[in-house]
Amino acid sequence: MQHPHRHRRRRALLSAVTTAAALVAAGLTAVTTTGTAEAATARQVEKLDRGVVSVHTDSGNLVSWRWLGTDPDNVSFNVYRAGTKVNSAPVTGSTTFFHVGAPAQADYTVRAIVNGAEQPDSVHAIQFRTGYKDVPISPPAGGTTPDGASYTYEANDASVGDLDGDGQLDFVLKWQPTNAKDNSQSGYTGDTYLDGVKLDGTRLWRIDLGRNIRSGAHYTQFQVYDYDGDGKAEVAMKTADGTVDGTGAVIGSASADHRNSSGYILSGPEYLTMFNGQTGKAMQTVDYVPARGTVSSWGDSYGNRVDRFLAGTAYLDGSRPSLVMARGYYTRTVIAAWDWRGGSFTRRWTFDTNSSTNSGKGYDSQGNHQLSVADVDGDGRDEIVYGSMAVDDNGNALWTTKNGHGDALHVGDLDPSRPGLEEFKVDEDSSKPSSWMADAKTGQVLWSTAPNGDNGRGVSGDIWAGSAGAESWSSAESGIRDPKGTVVASRKPSSTNFLSWWDGDPVRELLDGTHIDKYGTSSDTRLLTGASVHSNNGTKATPSLSGDILGDWREEVVWPTSDNTALRIYSTPYDTTTRITTLLHDTQYRTALAWQNTAYNQPPHPSFFIGDGMATAPRPAVYTP
Repeated sequence: MQHPHRHRRRRALLSAVTTAAALVAAGLTAVTTTGTAEAATARQVEKLDRGVVSVHTDSGNLVSWRWLGTDPDNVSFNVYRAGTKVNSAPVTGSTTFFHVGAPAQADYTVRAIVNGAEQPDSVHAIQFRTGYKDVPISPPAGGTTPDGASYTYEANDASVGDLDGDGQLDFVLKWQPTNAKDNSQSGYTGDTYLDGVKLDGTRLWRIDLGRNIRSGAHYTQFQVYDYDGDGKAEVAMKTADGTVDGTGAVIGSASADHRNSSGYILSGPEYLTMFNGQTGKAMQTVDYVPARGTVSSWGDSYGNRVDRFLAGTAYLDGSRPSLVMARGYYTRTVIAAWDWRGGSFTRRWTFDTNSSTNSGKGYDSQGNHQLSVADVDGDGRDEIVYGSMAVDDNGNALWTTKNGHGDALHVGDLDPSRPGLEEFKVDEDSSKPSSWMADAKTGQVLWSTAPNGDNGRGVSGDIWAGSAGAESWSSAESGIRDPKGTVVASRKPSSTNFLSWWDGDPVRELLDGTHIDKYGTSSDTRLLTGASVHSNNGTKATPSLSGDILGDWREEVVWPTSDNTALRIYSTPYDTTTRITTLLHDTQYRTALAWQNTAYNQPPHPSFFIGDGMATAPRPAVYTP
């Protein structure tokens, strides 16, 4: 079924002339959308290179590259090997070329063709000679806790951003000690470290968060994004006394030790710091909002619920990104939005379920172990979907389903037959629906399943061409459901975890542990098994990062090697006939990559439907610094 073309990013419209004039006046690159009288308000995105990759197979090399949001709609490409063109006609239907019989070490560039004129060479292709590319990393030295237990380090979650402004994405990698804890577990942990790492393995900096930041999935949600529009990404995270930045400077008191005998940190100052992405230097540190206050006011007295943190990045003004930092979801929730401009923080707004405006209206106790960011109401500005509730771009409450806390949520165009975006979510309250789908604009529940205890996993995405739109399934419910809630296949996938666009069609695949599978109603088909790698976060079994970070619109997956000496990147070896702008320039998807590391990691979703029978993918309205 061919769905009517509907651009999901329905931003506030300005005339193309007005938009371009405003951008030029601000010293920015204006992008016009061909064939339309109006263009949506442009959003700031990264100025990326082509991200060319060459993935070797037994049959030759798959060369793929980015169709940038700043490219014309009708751009085409030529592919060169060592300066000799290898394609017979310009590539128009995809941003891939399969070079039959070529050796693994073949050197490729691509050249865009704009209005008949061939442009200069792109960057040279990154070679995936054995199906993967290794980025060397080096673990911090292990240590011993005050009670005498020793620990070492494992590579954990990662994010990406152009830290030095060269057009290539770099990694920010979190190192967790082997004694990292869930908030519900007492005990000392080692320090958390973050590294800035280039694709060639050059380490730009290392930040040591220090003894006063506990290690675990709920403590350090780090955001990597170009917040001030200078062409280089910044890195933001919660810090404390004794945090050491990438230049060796100490934040607060170097000697302070606020850990109690159970290993919890329930006293002492809490900070928010913005770090320079190129040097790791702490540029400004402010008090974390909200302060912990009375520990028991967050739901318990021993330190579990007070230290549940979430973070994200959102285009709250419709054009430029803001930082979102939050605390709490079992009882009180506070979300603070920050702008980073001119080298300093400005707090844009604070949402508090305990405020006189929100108290008693069903917004408390609605948070998940992660959040999502999307323009759910179509006004051009992003909202924060915080589990069973949403907060508007201006910090006001938008809606609540009152269905409570859960472990997984997905926001995207899950039902392309109806306007707008949808949210699919699972719950663990035995008196509330086990799973449900809602209109992301209003919170109206479209369908739900009966209460069924703690439903700990849930996924929504178009994994099967046999039913229109996204399929939704969860660990506590039988079968897979269509966007109307009807069970359309009795067999659930083997995975209730991550998703990946991996093969050549627009139907999404299953990513779980260290492998990728294609769903089938009788059995799943293994497409990739990572070699000598490990997944992260215990039973969550998530990669360090999964998303469209190189090549065409399909998604790479990044796992640490088993010995934690490299980040091993896999890129698809499958050709495709589908052409979609790099998902890095769809800001709902790009901000999802930024929040992917938050607490219980979840896969990214774009602002429009990608799947069987999809309409022509929309072009984004974006500008680069």
